[in-house]
Amino acid sequence: MSKVRVLVITLLSASFLMLAGCVWSETSVRTVKSKEANQSSGVSAILSDQTAAAMLESDMIESDTVNIQSAAETTELSAITTPIPVSAADISSLPAGSIVDDFLVSQEIIDGCFYYEEIPNDVFVRMDGNSYKEDCTVPLSDLRYVRVLYCGFDSSSHTGELVVGKSIAEDITEVFRTLYAARYPIGKMVLVDEYGGDDNASMLDNNTSAFNYRIVNGTTTLSRHSQGMAIDINPLFNPWVYTLDGKNVIDPPAGSQYADRSLDNLYYIDHEDLCYRLLTDLGFEWGGDWSSSKDYQHFSKDS
Repeated sequence: MSKVRVLVITLLSASFLMLAGCVWSETSVRTVKSKEANQSSGVSAILSDQTAAAMLESDMIESDTVNIQSAAETTELSAITTPIPVSAADISSLPAGSIVDDFLVSQEIIDGCFYYEEIPNDVFVRMDGNSYKEDCTVPLSDLRYVRVLYCGFDSSSHTGELVVGKSIAEDITEVFRTLYAARYPIGKMVLVDEYGGDDNASMLDNNTSAFNYRIVNGTTTLSRHSQGMAIDINPLFNPWVYTLDGKNVIDPPAGSQYADRSLDNLYYIDHEDLCYRLLTDLGFEWGGDWSSSKDYQHFSKDS
């Protein structure tokens, strides 16, 4: 065979292989994308299959990435625009004093925010050594933890808490339910334990409170608060006015400007006041009716 013929055959073979490789490459990409498997031989076909697989894998990765991004965007959008369901239990788990207007979306939720229960362990941890002092003779079983809503001086709805005697727990819960519905203003309502059991500090902060194992100021007699059978409401604006060792005393001292009950004050408790009417109708005694002193913040019951 002449050198010319060999050269021509070699060139033709090379051209055919190159052409076959190009055609297979295009076909294999189309084939893989349409999920129709074709087989062929030759180095060019193998390389083309690898190329097609790489392209397909790239498409799949890109598609997955888009899906992941879309899911993330959807989740983010959902978190922003979809309201989170809130139950009365969720609201009651918030610290006392929390503003909760945005969560009170139904009467059912509002009603569920008014309840009482045996003293929970976490509440007793707060009470221990403060309102529930080391020498306290009142069994925990005789006390109840009360959760309510109240309308603050800012007109917002707040979560409130009290500890009271179990025999008045239902009365107190229902009274505050009615007060809240009437938008009766309450300055604050957290356990006196937030003030280390210091009644004066609690009154100064205009805090409505109930149970506190302590004696009556200036005496050796246990207060009705010691059994959880008394409650002080808006004490800064309704101070206790009494005489001790021949001197006039006003507790809290900062409430002295409100001792004059002839003033026109929205927060005064008197015989026309809704709180007075609700509690006295249930058998509570008002300190504002006492003759020996005037405790305008105080309501108590014997049993």
